[in-house]
Amino acid sequence: MAEGGPRARRWRELTRLALNPKRIWREHRRLTIALAVGAVAVLAGIAVGYELLKRPPDVHNVSVAFKPQKPPKPKAKTVNWPMFGLNPARTRYLPAKGVKPPFRLLWHYTERPLLEFPPVYANGTLYAVNNSGTAFALDADTGKVLWERSIGRLNASSPTFYKNRLYIVNLDPGHVVKLDAKTGKILWKHELPGRAESSPLVMGDTLYFGCEDGQLFALSTRNGHERWATTLGGPIKSAPAYYGGTLYVGDYGGYMNAVDAKTGALRWQSGSLGQGFGTSGEFYSTPAVAFGRVYAGNNDDRVYSFDLKDGTLAWSHSTGGYVYSGPAVASTPSTPPTVYIGSFDGNIYALDAKSGETRWARSAGGQVVGSLSAVGSIVYVAEFSSGSTNGYDMKTGRQVFHYKTGTYTPVVSDGRRIYLVGYSSINALQPFRPKPKARSARRSNGRRPPGRPAPAHAKAPARAGGSGSGSG
Repeated sequence: MAEGGPRARRWRELTRLALNPKRIWREHRRLTIALAVGAVAVLAGIAVGYELLKRPPDVHNVSVAFKPQKPPKPKAKTVNWPMFGLNPARTRYLPAKGVKPPFRLLWHYTERPLLEFPPVYANGTLYAVNNSGTAFALDADTGKVLWERSIGRLNASSPTFYKNRLYIVNLDPGHVVKLDAKTGKILWKHELPGRAESSPLVMGDTLYFGCEDGQLFALSTRNGHERWATTLGGPIKSAPAYYGGTLYVGDYGGYMNAVDAKTGALRWQSGSLGQGFGTSGEFYSTPAVAFGRVYAGNNDDRVYSFDLKDGTLAWSHSTGGYVYSGPAVASTPSTPPTVYIGSFDGNIYALDAKSGETRWARSAGGQVVGSLSAVGSIVYVAEFSSGSTNGYDMKTGRQVFHYKTGTYTPVVSDGRRIYLVGYSSINALQPFRPKPKARSARRSNGRRPPGRPAPAHAKAPARAGGSGSGSG
């Protein structure tokens, strides 16, 4: 009588095969081949799947056109900074002359509500909207409040100034308003199908902005009536940039879009690379247009450069964190075309605008969430972690400025001074030059030359805390 049942017999057979592997090939050749082929197929499938789903590598496409531009000459004059990003192309670079550290504090304005986005400057006045939905105007020379106007309960955008009017989008409730810039009076209001934090742009008699329902809008500046609305690839949080009759804006579906400003027709749409495993990136960063390219950061930790005409990806550059930050893009008399941008990894990057290669990278002192600004020869960044603002020489990356206040966006300028934005404050900083100390009179035989008075040491004006490279 055999010992044990069928289960025991199978166990003894498996044990014998394990002790003598050659029997497996002699007695179960077909099964062995099938199992081996299956194992190879599984491993190959895993390898192919990994290659398909892993984080895509960065792109460097040298065939994409690049158009260098002659650097503008810095000028010593007062200019307007009338919209988020300074100009329709949102380059965030003002070639001002003489606006550099050290600075002295002219005035300080503060209220409790958060100032997530910077003010705009026009004709001697600063205009801003706080997080609680209150729009206000300040005298740029004194910091005096000229007027305040509640436009909603929640806001995260900058106003746009155009022909003595202000245009402001709002999160809660979702609408856009037009105000008289002198009095703050609401002239018209247009309800939206969703929330909006896309800082608006005015070109001629048309107002452009995006909405979180995924539509890019064009409204009449005269009465707020809709000219057209184009649905893009996802919620639109960034502000549209404009160049040559085309609007450029990213969306939360991971696409960069080019839209005809007159008709709303989609000219091209290019995707982002994503983090891998089938994901796409999200464009929160407001793009900048320069050198025949569109530049923007993405929440897949990369910076992107697209061809202006057809959306071909010229290059991507990986950082160590989300790139919410909008870039400052510039070519100056002392620097080649460069993209300056911050990352959630706590660094500021200066990238070759043509190739995406790193020119320099420096620690910003904390996570960078907001857009950068460049004034004169200095690029400014606000860091979120400890709440400060830093300035770096655009050519070398050397830190030349530190201020104890800052959170989201750093500064705007009128060509004479900078207006630095804190968590809930605006600080007017004026450049100054300390007078050189008088040299001690030469002594002859221990005595002062006859008729020469004792030296007087000039006292410099009081500096704002954090001016130059100090802290405050």
